[in-house]
Amino acid sequence: MTDWLPTTPKEAKLRGWDEMDVVLFSGDAYVDHPSFGAAVIARIIESEGLKIAVVPQPNWQDDLRDFKKFGTPKLFFAITAGCMDSMVNHYTANRRMRSNDAYTPGGKPGFRPDYTTEVYSKIIKELYPEVPLVIGGIEASLRRVTHYDYWQDHLKPSILASSGADLLVYGMGELPLRELLKLLAQGIPFKSLTTIPQTVILQSPGEKLPKNKNWEDIELFSHEQCLDDKKKFALNFRHIEEESNKWKARRLLQPVGDSLLVINPPYPPMSEAELDASFDLPYTRLPHPRYRKKEPIPAFEMIKFSVNLHRGCFGGCSFCTISAHQGKFIASRSKKSILQEVEQITQMADFKGYISDLGGPSANMYKMKGKNESLCEQCKLPSCIFPRVCPNLDTNHNPLLEIYQAVNDTPGIKKAFVGSGVRYDMLLNKKASPEEQASHKAYTADLIENRVSGRLKVAPEHTSDKVLKLMRKPSFSYFHEFNKIFNDINERKNLKQQLIPYFISSHPGSTEEDMAQLAVETKNLNFRLEQVQDFTPTPMTLATVISYSGINPYTLDEIYTARKKSEKLSQHMFLFWYKSEYRKQIESTLKKIGRSDLLKKLFARKSAG
Repeated sequence: MTDWLPTTPKEAKLRGWDEMDVVLFSGDAYVDHPSFGAAVIARIIESEGLKIAVVPQPNWQDDLRDFKKFGTPKLFFAITAGCMDSMVNHYTANRRMRSNDAYTPGGKPGFRPDYTTEVYSKIIKELYPEVPLVIGGIEASLRRVTHYDYWQDHLKPSILASSGADLLVYGMGELPLRELLKLLAQGIPFKSLTTIPQTVILQSPGEKLPKNKNWEDIELFSHEQCLDDKKKFALNFRHIEEESNKWKARRLLQPVGDSLLVINPPYPPMSEAELDASFDLPYTRLPHPRYRKKEPIPAFEMIKFSVNLHRGCFGGCSFCTISAHQGKFIASRSKKSILQEVEQITQMADFKGYISDLGGPSANMYKMKGKNESLCEQCKLPSCIFPRVCPNLDTNHNPLLEIYQAVNDTPGIKKAFVGSGVRYDMLLNKKASPEEQASHKAYTADLIENRVSGRLKVAPEHTSDKVLKLMRKPSFSYFHEFNKIFNDINERKNLKQQLIPYFISSHPGSTEEDMAQLAVETKNLNFRLEQVQDFTPTPMTLATVISYSGINPYTLDEIYTARKKSEKLSQHMFLFWYKSEYRKQIESTLKKIGRSDLLKKLFARKSAG
């Protein structure tokens, strides 16, 4: 039992602990694995020589005993909603309640509240008003400033203001957390911790702005101005996104009522040693024993035999939260750290020799960085690969191929697959150096011939270049090219594998006509789509800002977005044009928009000859 961090006072006593330094509440079940944020944070606190307890999925509807069982910690309480925003976890794009929760045993719903961070925070502040409270995780991170909440359909202030917490850690929290713990160990009062990078504080009226001679400031439009003027909300976002993706960012200030929200700049990208230090902590890589008599935790089952190679993503896709949370620059683990985790996996009792994924946010960005990093330090563009792959970006895939081979050579490994999505546009960059292009060709062959477990996931997202531009995704012509390479290799090697493309309906800029064209184009490629989703506006993405405000903050152009339920359903049905129940409605829609010509293309049968 002492291999896991304690979840009850009885477990704490087995370690000889009577009083905690930190008590961490999590909306997820406790899985002691580096893919689960609560485990990472808890293990870091432990590595600093402190006593840490984890309270997973506390009951917020009874007498609140779960919130009281460890009493008052010496340093602070901490809260994370879990690996997902609780509202995304709970509701579909049509605001329907989901019937499962992948981060709970058996996938059962109902073990965390809506707006988990706020609910837990208010309980803690009512029970222990004098004890400092730190919030973090993706829910807090992406709600750190005025944001659009799709489920309430209005703007909400920073979650720091609505929750009553004392400090917010945004992004991947290892570095700010270690700095926080170091300063507390030096005896600095919690209320004086105002200049830690990658943290957010809310200043009361009359308080002086903390000084840091190395930081420049930007004052955003106030929360109240955003409520009154959607354009001001949109204009704020450009600053927020640019500063989230800069090496040397500025501090953001936003008035909220009579208070001042202070968002300190993020840390520079983590070094290899810093990232290794996080992944090399003594995780058991297993769910806590409290779940032994319960059904499996779906999210754990999905990743139990996978290895994360790096963090960050160059893409900056308009609908994606990765760059806002992890940043656009890549932080990669060392070969030694990766192989050490692979060795751990081979020792697991139910391991059969197959690694399900050697991946990351995008599978093929390991070890990539700027050829001249001093240029990267000055860059404020949100994407390194859109509208084209940056000529300063070294996209050599050989380091990744070396990792694949080293994993293959590990005793006990039969095969290692790639389950994460692949950016095929990086593999098709005709302007890359000859050495890079050779590595792209070698990687593509190895990927398709050796790393596909039946199906390879890619994400063209749409077929319309107009919509793809808003998405910050490459032209669909790249998909055509990659699809041909995939089919040619499969035919040549006699492989029966599938390419599985992901598509989104109702994204800003997308119309019914665009979706009809998507249906025709994918039909011509012989795809009957399975991996699809309706656009869900999530906090702190460009697409969400456009969807709410109707304005592209970078161009100030007005952009149409399907917002009504009927409009969203009308777009979504085109993804399933081949289902008979949609045919009449599709025919009616195409006639209404004057595109009856597409009917034959969609529904005409191919001749037998």
